[in-house]
Amino acid sequence: MDPGAHARCLAVHQHCYHYTIPGINIDFAAHKYFLSKDYLELVWSKLKLQRRILELGYGFLFTDVDIMWLRDPFKHVTAYADMTVSSDVYFGDPDNLDNFPNTGFFHVKPNARTIAMTKLWHGARGKYPGANEQPVFNMMKKRMVKKLGLRVQYLDPVYVGGFCRYGKDLGKIVTMHANCCVGIDNKIRDLKGVLDDWKNYTRLPHWEKHRAKWTVPGACIRAEKQA
Repeated sequence: MDPGAHARCLAVHQHCYHYTIPGINIDFAAHKYFLSKDYLELVWSKLKLQRRILELGYGFLFTDVDIMWLRDPFKHVTAYADMTVSSDVYFGDPDNLDNFPNTGFFHVKPNARTIAMTKLWHGARGKYPGANEQPVFNMMKKRMVKKLGLRVQYLDPVYVGGFCRYGKDLGKIVTMHANCCVGIDNKIRDLKGVLDDWKNYTRLPHWEKHRAKWTVPGACIRAEKQA
C-alpha cells in the first residue's frame, strides 16, 4: 500500500497497514511492469506478509486492486477448503486440481497446513527465477496437496469472474477481475464499462433483470470468454 492508498484507507476506517519491505527500496506508488525486478519483489513479498497473518491466527481474503466487487464473495467460500482461489481456466469441478488458479483473488484459513503452504510456496522462488508467484503455485499445488493434506477449492468464474473467463448472467456475478488485460488504461476503461452495466442492471425492475447483458467487446473483455 503506497502513501496515497494508505491515506484513502484511513479516511474510510482505521484497519489500514502501510506496507513496506524491510531492506528493499521500492516505490509502491510507481507503476511496476509485469515481471520487472520491482514487480517480482512486490508479489513475492506479499507471501511473507500473508504467512505472518496466518501465524497470528487470522484468515484473509486477498484481492488484487483491479477486481470489482459487485456482491459478497464470502458466500462462495466453503468451510471445507483451506484455500479457495479464483480460476482462469475452470473445468466445471471446484475440486479439480487441473483448474488454473488466479492468485489475484483467494481466501485462506489459518492452520498448520496453510502456514506450511506459504513457507513452501515462497521457498520455491529460487527454483523458478524470473517467475511470479502464480505460475509457481500452479506447478506446486498437487505436491502441496499430497504432502500437506492441503484442501484447495476453485471458484466458478460464473460467480468470481475476470476478463479471462466470466459469467454472462449478471444475476450471479460476484466479482470481475481485469485480468488477461495489458495496460492500466485498458483495465480502467473496461472496468468502467462493467460498472456502468452493473448500475444499469440494478436499476431494472426484477422482471427485466434476466435480459441484462455485458457491453462487449471492450479493450480486453470479449463475448467469447463468457462462461
